[in-house]
Amino acid sequence: MKKGDTVEGVITAIKPYGAFVKINDQMQGLIHISEISNHYVQDIHDYLTVGERYTLLVLNVKAQDKISLSYKRLHQKKKRLNIHLKTGFKPLKEQLPIWIDYYHKRNHEDKEKENKES
Repeated sequence: MKKGDTVEGVITAIKPYGAFVKINDQMQGLIHISEISNHYVQDIHDYLTVGERYTLLVLNVKAQDKISLSYKRLHQKKKRLNIHLKTGFKPLKEQLPIWIDYYHKRNHEDKEKENKES
């Protein structure tokens, strides 16, 4: 077993800091609370259930008995924004001459002000 593998395991206990998982007879792992959801997790029981089997991602293997697992990296859907721009660059094209005129007028006023002060 190595980092990046997916494994199946059964939740054996839930503590305030995470959930213990039995992967097989020789291996157990821990899903830290930060690896359960991208959102705030007040109660792990809202996401995981003791006795249930889950597919998990292996984050780290320190020893046969210290395996870090993630639930969220396999089970949370990525948000996709469905944006269709209808105007494209048209508003910029329309505003650009106005901005250029404003810049030239302001620049011209600043130069006149400098000449009067000199």
